Amino acid sequence: MNTLTVNVRIFSFILASLASISLVFAQDGDETVSAQDQAGRVAQLTLDDLRTFTDVFNQARRNYVEDIDDKTLLDAAIRGMMLELDPHSSYLPAKEYEDLNDTANGRYSGIGIEVRAVEGRITVNAIINDSPADQAGMNPGDIITSIDGQPVKGRYVPDAMDELLGQPGTEVGLIVLPPDGEQRELRITRQYIKIPTLSFELLESSFGYFKMTGFHRESADQLKQALESIESDGIELRVLIIDLRNNPGGILQQAVAIADGFLEDGVIVSTRGRNSTMQMEFAAHPGQWLPGTPLMLLVDRGTASASEVLAGALQDHGRSLIVGERTFGKGSVQSVLPLRNGAGIKLTTARYYTPSGRSIQAQGIEPDVIIDWAELDDHNDNRIREADLERHLGKETEPLEGESTGMEYLFENFPLEEVLGALKEAGIISG
Repeated sequence: MNTLTVNVRIFSFILASLASISLVFAQDGDETVSAQDQAGRVAQLTLDDLRTFTDVFNQARRNYVEDIDDKTLLDAAIRGMMLELDPHSSYLPAKEYEDLNDTANGRYSGIGIEVRAVEGRITVNAIINDSPADQAGMNPGDIITSIDGQPVKGRYVPDAMDELLGQPGTEVGLIVLPPDGEQRELRITRQYIKIPTLSFELLESSFGYFKMTGFHRESADQLKQALESIESDGIELRVLIIDLRNNPGGILQQAVAIADGFLEDGVIVSTRGRNSTMQMEFAAHPGQWLPGTPLMLLVDRGTASASEVLAGALQDHGRSLIVGERTFGKGSVQSVLPLRNGAGIKLTTARYYTPSGRSIQAQGIEPDVIIDWAELDDHNDNRIREADLERHLGKETEPLEGESTGMEYLFENFPLEEVLGALKEAGIISG
């Protein structure tokens, strides 16, 4: 294959990719970018620009220390283009695109175990009830020494962990070593496993405590059903606590639906982007969950994205007290756009704004009551925030005009000390 043929093929690929991306935006109803504008943007790439790209491509395929196929190089070029934009834009090959859809549905395909790497080995930390692993007799503490005939020892452990996942209905062969016993060979069929994201505990003095670890397509319904179940049991909650610590977010609409559940009216969140389709505003509808019941959200630096949207909305409307640390600060919207080859791109398209017009991006939500969770747990927390990431979107210097809530809480005498005391007694916080 000569250089001219390669250049033509790559040039055709680039034009097809650009057309594909333009088609996606057109299908999404983007009226701000006309076909002429799109053609003009493509025309801004000169022939010399494309020649530079193909020169780099050819140099890599001819002179890289190991053989590398053309598709791998092209995928790397696309990944590099997305990674240069900001930390949250990325190219999703077909398998990753499919996995993203599964995550949005609150599930994954595997055998139903939670694992961790210990001294280069895979140790089972927990088993999901009635999962394939549970039915096969696996137990917490088991050590997985081999996956599909390949020893775990000496390998990069995260890669070995990934091999536990796969298409539903496929089998994985494991050699498992219990802490006290002889090793066993197991063949386990993978299936879809629901990811538990909501748990409830009734603390003493009728303090309701929910732990939310993410937002998927059923999160709002699950919380609503849980609250209805509590009410049907005749339990009257004095305070409702929702723990959003280390909640990385998820589907925005679910955070909006939960905020709507606790609000009577008003703006929940707005988004602002370059294209008209990203100029959105979400408002609450009449009707509340637990009207008049004091609400408190626990947050930390791991509280991000949709979790921050929920915290910001309830804080601005004075519906909840926010307790903990300043949150992560991921105030950007990622749109997942499909490509014609079955892959997709995750592209940052807008910023979030709270009802009062505050930008969350690179700033986060400042709590009403500050608690240093790491200090209470007596350990150093080196987790980073959005502002620490390379190429993060800048924070807004001027807030947008939004609702003025006055930050007045629905309850004047919030029993904060009692709530914190209950959390300490329950072991949720120490001190």
